[in-house]
Amino acid sequence: MKNFIQTALIFLLVLSNSFAQQEKGIIGYDNWLSYWTEFKPSNADYGEPTQILSGNITKDTKLLKRDVYLLLGDVFVKDSATLTIEPGTVIIGDFDSKASLIITGGSKIIASGTQTDPIVFTSSRSDKKAGDWGGIFLLGDAPLNTYGKLASLNYGLNPSSTKDIAYGGFNAEDSSGILKYVRIEYAGKRTKSHGYYNALTLAGIGNKTILEHVMVSYSAGNSYSILGGSAILEKLVSYRARSNDYEFNFGTQCQLINSLAVRSPYVSSANGSRAILIKSYDNKEESDTSKRETYVSAENLTIVNVSNDIKSDMEIGLVQEAIFIGSDASFAINKSVISGFYPAVVLDDQIVLNNKNLEKIQFTRTYFNNCKGNIYRKGYTNNDDLESWYGSRAFNNLYAKGSDKETFIDATSTREPDYRLQVNRIIASNDFIDDDNED
Repeated sequence: MKNFIQTALIFLLVLSNSFAQQEKGIIGYDNWLSYWTEFKPSNADYGEPTQILSGNITKDTKLLKRDVYLLLGDVFVKDSATLTIEPGTVIIGDFDSKASLIITGGSKIIASGTQTDPIVFTSSRSDKKAGDWGGIFLLGDAPLNTYGKLASLNYGLNPSSTKDIAYGGFNAEDSSGILKYVRIEYAGKRTKSHGYYNALTLAGIGNKTILEHVMVSYSAGNSYSILGGSAILEKLVSYRARSNDYEFNFGTQCQLINSLAVRSPYVSSANGSRAILIKSYDNKEESDTSKRETYVSAENLTIVNVSNDIKSDMEIGLVQEAIFIGSDASFAINKSVISGFYPAVVLDDQIVLNNKNLEKIQFTRTYFNNCKGNIYRKGYTNNDDLESWYGSRAFNNLYAKGSDKETFIDATSTREPDYRLQVNRIIASNDFIDDDNED
């Protein structure tokens, strides 16, 4: 009996320590990045294509693991067809034809890989680089904040009908299928007339679409672009994107849960890019103000800027903010980690600092590490009011200056890094905010 009690106490102690270690940032008893991710995709050998995927897919189609598929040009899944992809299947995006896969409204993709057998979309080139091919588009029937019911993609795609690039509607519970244990590598091709594609565009996606365990690496455009809709995103990874990791627009009502963005100051776009960009419109005159503005609820995120010398990179201008929040948008982040940015957050200069607007932008129980400044307003050199507001004990935010080695369990591994927070080896400090002397 005594041994049983001792064993039970040890178990409870270990369990409580596990919760303590994993409260902020990405969480899990095990490292959920294991097995299915690839942080050196240029070294992977996916074999030569044995089948070609092109044109319009108008009936239910299944892609098999035994074949390697070459995605050629703009491939539209349409007419309520379902494209099913077996676990372990490889689809290679053609460089010359800026290959893209578009799941039109009413159609579905069922790409449900496994932890040991993920589905991979990658480049056709032997010397792979960001922007080698187009990307993946999921178009749904969930609401937008634009005028009218529908909007259209404007990426230079070549549909046989304009309805094949239309998205939006009234069904917040719409389903475009499943993306699970999927990797998307080297997408985001640039076109002269329409700029960069995104690796994964979610346009008007409803909350019945399953989007979890998806990794985008080396995208030249945004890793994830969420345009309206009500997507629920869980256990997503963005790795070394040139543009933004996660961009939200057009009134999306989105949840981003237990997800990761790993940035590098040496590959980011010179035009400016962040881990998270939140806005409600590109042009306010084209937005219907009677509809919902963009709202993003984020929990247990880890956003880290991996640098050889973070202080030097900040001084020469290679590092910018992790999160940019535009006017007329709402954002709440909780139990997250933001590490290595200058500053951590920037608010649009059109945001008036009053109670109403500050209640729409919430940072709670978040760990700001190695950031030169925390929450600023664009164009303002004095941000003491913002720093004091979010530094109040009421929000339970923490501030520290720790190296990646001290902060994360194993951020240096090139094979299976572990970006869970290692709190037991961190001494939190409040260098930026000190409210102990309040009256």
